[in-house]
Amino acid sequence: MPTPMSTFSCIRRTLSASVLVLGALSMHAHAALKPGDAAPAFTTPAALAGKSFNFDISAALKKGPVVLYFFPKAFTQGCTLEAHAFAEATPQFNQLGATVVGISHDDIDTLKKFSTEACRDQFAVASDPDAKTIRAYDATHAARPNMADRISYVIGQDGKVVFTHEGSDPTAHVEKTLAAVKTLGGKAR
Repeated sequence: MPTPMSTFSCIRRTLSASVLVLGALSMHAHAALKPGDAAPAFTTPAALAGKSFNFDISAALKKGPVVLYFFPKAFTQGCTLEAHAFAEATPQFNQLGATVVGISHDDIDTLKKFSTEACRDQFAVASDPDAKTIRAYDATHAARPNMADRISYVIGQDGKVVFTHEGSDPTAHVEKTLAAVKTLGGKAR
């Protein structure tokens, strides 16, 4: 028969393990915007083909849907892989009338280089060093609140979120957002 002390120790270990599991789950839980939510408007410095400009999501939406993907840090392995995949798919997005833009907390000078080297001059990347847009889109990284997590949105011309994808596989973001844009029935430009 277990002693009261061994029972107490067992309960304490179980509670400790439960707290750890819940803590780990909350680190991965995310409050991303859902389909139907209004996409927050923003204007921020961006780079395309090594040149900076101001990206205005409202202006981009007048041309067609926007694929807005958040990434943690330029020139890291996963983010470079994701940029390469979006660069390869950008002609398909363009044929469907969609604009692709990536956004991170990196400064604009870093993103000028990233736009050429990793994005291959195919699409813009926007700078959000104060993480205002990252927070507005519920795209903050759980462990690093000033950084973006890997999350992608497709935003319809009406300014509402059509599709959301979260996950660590960088190429899945490209595949899933392209499939979502195809369902919108976009026309070639």
